[in-house]
Amino acid sequence: MDVSTPSNVSLREFGSEQSFLSRPDGSASFIQGDTSVLAGVYGPAEVKVSKEIYDRATLEVLVQPKVGLPTVRERSQEQCVRETCEAALLLSLHPRSSLTLVLQVLHDDGSLLSSFLNAACMTLMDAGLPMNCLFCGVTCAIDKDGEIITDPTAAQEKESRALMTFAIDSTEQRVMMSSTKGSFSVLELQQCIAVSRKASEKIFQFYRDSVRRRYSKMLE
Repeated sequence: MDVSTPSNVSLREFGSEQSFLSRPDGSASFIQGDTSVLAGVYGPAEVKVSKEIYDRATLEVLVQPKVGLPTVRERSQEQCVRETCEAALLLSLHPRSSLTLVLQVLHDDGSLLSSFLNAACMTLMDAGLPMNCLFCGVTCAIDKDGEIITDPTAAQEKESRALMTFAIDSTEQRVMMSSTKGSFSVLELQQCIAVSRKASEKIFQFYRDSVRRRYSKMLE
């Protein structure tokens, strides 16, 4: 089965700022095209006895929509982000404590879950939490003609017959988490994973550039 990866993967422009909120232990904004989100992490802190895990930290993820109260969609996004963060963080180093990651939607123009994942990773980095790998999120849409669109806008998502978001790790480009909806073949799924791995290289490079810029400013 041939799973060829396109050489040119197009992503919208990224933007990010770390440490701009004073109250959380780590924070980051992440902009992807016209989609923008904020993230803040609190902890390690004391945990309620009912949520305490004796051999590792408890991680809670909260997604705040732009308006109104969280719905089933936000609960699903929380679970996807939590699973990814739990796989990346060395939670056993902070037993019987709690970490709370809060994600706030500022503007949703598509690829929201991948933006949440990217904001989450930059926030955990900002907080200096021990991790076994970095991760990033990539969203792919398959349009009615079977074309794969990376980092789709809200309009492209609406027109697509399938939508997939993958969390990719920085060391082995493993798929740490996947969220899919719509109809697609096994080959299309494999092609979207291959495309997402290719796209992840650009996002990890963006992380490196952002951190380098930030520390060079601190040293000036």
